Amino acid sequence: MHLILTIRESNLRKLKELLKKAKTKSRYKQGWEEIGGKRNFYRSSWEVKYARHLQNLKSYKEIKDWLHEPQTFWFDGIRRGVVSYLPDFKVFRNDGTHYWVEVKGFMDAKSATKIKRFKKYFPNETLIVIDNIWFNLNKNVKAVDI
Repeated sequence: MHLILTIRESNLRKLKELLKKAKTKSRYKQGWEEIGGKRNFYRSSWEVKYARHLQNLKSYKEIKDWLHEPQTFWFDGIRRGVVSYLPDFKVFRNDGTHYWVEVKGFMDAKSATKIKRFKKYFPNETLIVIDNIWFNLNKNVKAVDI
């Protein structure tokens, strides 16, 4: 019985070490990128890909312009939990209107709360959430940095 317990403890230690390494290694790329003459810090490779997509839309005059994380929205009166929200992109249409884009690989509870509060506190703003479905549909499209 003692031998079995020792083996299990040994395996548990190895498992804990593997989990610790897995937490420190990021599955996505963070870093500075220059796209369309704009240098920004992107939090994921999906943000980079979507920024390149927006730049392509701009080059084909389908949109007027785009900005990465230009504005933080504060939820007045909220004392705890999610008190602000920073959308990934602001996109300017050719007609002068705009909308916001959130690129989401995984929708956790905190992200869902941010989006729900954004819609409640800023009902006149439009938010589009881009998820894995969009990336799967557009995976063969090559975005070129212009």
